[in-house]
Amino acid sequence: MSDLLDQAGDVREADALDTEALAAYLQQHIEGLSGELAVRQFAGGASNLTYQLTMGDREMILRRPPSGTKPKSGHDMAREYKVLSHLQGHFAPAPKPLVFCDDHSVIGAEFYVMEKLSGIIVRRDLPKGMELNAEDAGALCRNLIGTLATLHQVDYAKAGLAELGRPEGYVARQVSGWNGRYAKARTGDVPENPQVMAWLEAKQPADGANPGIIHNDYKLDNVVLDPNNPLEVIGVLDWEMTTLGDPLMDLGSTLAYWVEGGDPPYMQLARMMPTHLPGMFTRDEVIAHYAELTGRNMDHFDFYYTFGLFRLAVIAQQIYYRYYHGQTTNKRFAAFGQMVGLLIQRTDEIISASDL
Repeated sequence: MSDLLDQAGDVREADALDTEALAAYLQQHIEGLSGELAVRQFAGGASNLTYQLTMGDREMILRRPPSGTKPKSGHDMAREYKVLSHLQGHFAPAPKPLVFCDDHSVIGAEFYVMEKLSGIIVRRDLPKGMELNAEDAGALCRNLIGTLATLHQVDYAKAGLAELGRPEGYVARQVSGWNGRYAKARTGDVPENPQVMAWLEAKQPADGANPGIIHNDYKLDNVVLDPNNPLEVIGVLDWEMTTLGDPLMDLGSTLAYWVEGGDPPYMQLARMMPTHLPGMFTRDEVIAHYAELTGRNMDHFDFYYTFGLFRLAVIAQQIYYRYYHGQTTNKRFAAFGQMVGLLIQRTDEIISASDL
């Protein structure tokens, strides 16, 4: 299984770090470090930058924001570090954080470092050499959704995270917030005022009972799978947008990434996980399994799925905005404007078919 482990590559020139300053800082703040610092960069992800640090026999992960204009609520390294620190002992898949730094003189931005979890990360397609039959695919889906359900049932007050957010009014704040972010990040080549914005305002439900910890970007490439049993989740990554609120909004955001084998061809182009494979849960099966695990009322889930699709469109637009204005040279982001259009097209279809 070693060939399936997620591997870092060379650091992109635009994302280079001051390794001398970083090494000195790490040795000062993390006990037991010695040796020369080697830095590699993970190519995955479209938001924060993720690096692998090696000093002696110690492997660690560094996370920092990208360059350029950033959304106010995104790329919050202090928040991510705090969440991981408080989840220790309450949610086993949370990686162990080691140090947070807000001194920009070290690498030019705030960052945090955590222990590395060695495992398999699945992105748009299965890693080369990894195969899943239909039974395995179903088991992976059950474990993936089960891990999210477990997070949503963590007692956030006991974990010391009661001040992380305000559950009351969460749905309304999310709708107005993402509508506003779209307007702010819009470029001239994406829809100006899609109907989904007014629909979400009109159809939003009251906040559900029993609020929980909201991960806000839960998907396959943000979990680490056990290298000895790739159907098991051993880690959950990317906690920058974590807050407290209605867990059904979190599930809706997850399902925005969930492209089924029977979805329209244009959605297959936007697929970011291998959820089209035989045996993978349909979105309806995900919803049913989550309901069975949590006992939550899943009626009228159209709203949460549509919200998730629009939210994903806004995130893609925020990233595309940086590329459009030359704030990043990463050519992967050139197609994100097209993705925004596809996701908004999908919201139009859901709205037309919805009985809400």
